[in-house]
Amino acid sequence: MPVSCEAFRISLAFRNWDDPKATVKAHPFSRARRGTQGDALRVLHSCLLLRRQVKGGVMAGEKSSPEDGHSSRVIRVVFFALLLDLLGFTLILPLLPSILDHYSQTGDGVYQSLQSIVDWFREIVGVPMETKYNSVLFGGLIGSLYSLLQFLSSPVIGAASDKHGRRPLLLLTTVGLIFSYILWAVSHSFSIFLLSRVVGGLCKGNVSLCTAVVADLPCPKARSKGMAMIGVAFSLGFTLGPIMGAYFVLKLVDTELFYQGPALLAVFFSIADLLFIFLMLPETLHKDSKGSSVSSGVQEVGDLLSPVSLFNFSAVTRTKEPPPRQRMHNLKVMGWVYFTYLFLFSGLEFTLSFLTHQRFKFSSMQQGKMFFFIGITMAAFQGGYARRIQPGRQIQTVRVAIIVLIPAFLLIGFAQNLAVLYSGLFLYSFAAAIVVPCLSAQVSGHGTASQKGTVMGILRSLGALARALGPIVASSVYWLAGAEMCFIISSVFFIAPLLLLSRLERHKED
Repeated sequence: MPVSCEAFRISLAFRNWDDPKATVKAHPFSRARRGTQGDALRVLHSCLLLRRQVKGGVMAGEKSSPEDGHSSRVIRVVFFALLLDLLGFTLILPLLPSILDHYSQTGDGVYQSLQSIVDWFREIVGVPMETKYNSVLFGGLIGSLYSLLQFLSSPVIGAASDKHGRRPLLLLTTVGLIFSYILWAVSHSFSIFLLSRVVGGLCKGNVSLCTAVVADLPCPKARSKGMAMIGVAFSLGFTLGPIMGAYFVLKLVDTELFYQGPALLAVFFSIADLLFIFLMLPETLHKDSKGSSVSSGVQEVGDLLSPVSLFNFSAVTRTKEPPPRQRMHNLKVMGWVYFTYLFLFSGLEFTLSFLTHQRFKFSSMQQGKMFFFIGITMAAFQGGYARRIQPGRQIQTVRVAIIVLIPAFLLIGFAQNLAVLYSGLFLYSFAAAIVVPCLSAQVSGHGTASQKGTVMGILRSLGALARALGPIVASSVYWLAGAEMCFIISSVFFIAPLLLLSRLERHKED
C-alpha cells in the first residue's frame, strides 16, 4: 500500500529514527507532552514502519537512491571524459590559419590540390582574395571532410557498441584519437597532417558513445540532465580549448615546429581521458542486452552508411524488437528536425567569421572573445536551465528556442553596431544551448537497450552530415546574395523544423 504524503511529512519531523525516546520528545505533534504516551508510541511505530518502506524502495512513485546515485555518477564521469576529449580536439582551432600558412610554403602537392578546390569555389561565389577569407574557406573544407568522416563512422561505432558494450568502444576510439594526435605532432608535411585529421574523424565516436551511455540510464529525468551536461562539456571545451591553443599562437608561432606543443598537449589530454574512462566509467549496457539484427551483413552495413536508410533509421527497424510504429514515426521526424536545424545553424555559424571581419573589422583576438562570450553564455544556460527542463516539456522548449533563433539571426545579419550584434548573439546562445540537448534527450528514449548505440549513432551521423553541407551552402548564399539576404533566407527556413515538430504524434510518457 502506498504511504500517504502526510505520514511522510510527519516522519520527517523525527530527529532520530533509531531512538524512540528522543523521537517522541522531538515530535512536535506528540501527545507525550500531555501524558498520552500510548498515542505517541503508536505514531512512532507507524513512522518506523515508514522508515523500513523508504529503505526498501516500495514507496509509490519514488526511485531507489542507489539507482539515482549510479545515474549521477555516470553523468559526472561522462561529463569529465567528454570535456578532456574536447579540450584536446579544440586546441587546433585557433592554430589552423597558422598551420595552413606554414604548409602553403612547403609546396606540398596535396595542399596545392585542395587549394585549387578552394580557389575554384572562391571564384564561383565571389569571395574576395584575402588571406583571412582563404584561411576560413580552407579550414571549412577540412572541417567538412572531418564531418563527412564522422557521418560515416558514427552509426557504425554506435551499432558496434550495442554488441560489444560502450566501454570497449570508448577506449578503442580514444586510442585512435591518441594516434591521430601523434601523427599531428610529427606532421612535417601537409599530407601527414591531413592523414591525422582523417584518422581523427573516423575515430571521433566519443560524442555518440557518450550520448549512448546517457541513453542507457533508466530515468527520463536523468537522461535529460545527462544530455544537458554533455552540452555543458561542449560549451566549456569549445571555450577553454581554443584559449589554450591561442596561447601557443601568441608564444610559439615564430618557431618552425610551433604546432608540436599543442599536439603533444592534445596527446596528454587523450591519454588522461583514456585512463579516466578505464578507471571510472562503468559499463552501462547490461550483459543480457545484446544487439541483434534480422538483416544480412551487407544490408546491415548499407543501413548504417546509406543516407536514405539513416534518415529512415532502417538499422533500428530491421531488428528482432523494432519500436512501435508511432515511436518509429516520431524518431524519423526528430531525425529530420535535428538535421534541418543543424544544417541551417551550422551554416550561419560558419558565416559569422565572414560577417564580423567584413563589417566590424574583427581581428582574430576579437573573434576569439566573441566565441568565448557564446561559449560561456551557452554553458550558463545549459548548466542552469537546460538540465532542469522536464522531459514532457522538452519539445515545447525546442519550439521556443527555434523561434528565438529567427530574431537572433536577423539581429546579427542587420547589426551595424556591437550592441545589436551581441544582443543577437545572446539569443543565439540561448537557442544553441537548448535545441541539441533536448532533442538528444527525446531521441534517447527511443529503442530498446540493445538499440541505444545505433539510435544515437545515427542521430550523430545526421548532425555530422548537416555540419558538412550547411557551411558550403550558407557561405555560397552569403557571397552571392549578401550578408543581409543570407541571414533573412536562413531565418525564414527555420520554419521548416518548426513544421516538422508539428508532425510529432503524442504518446503517453513512460
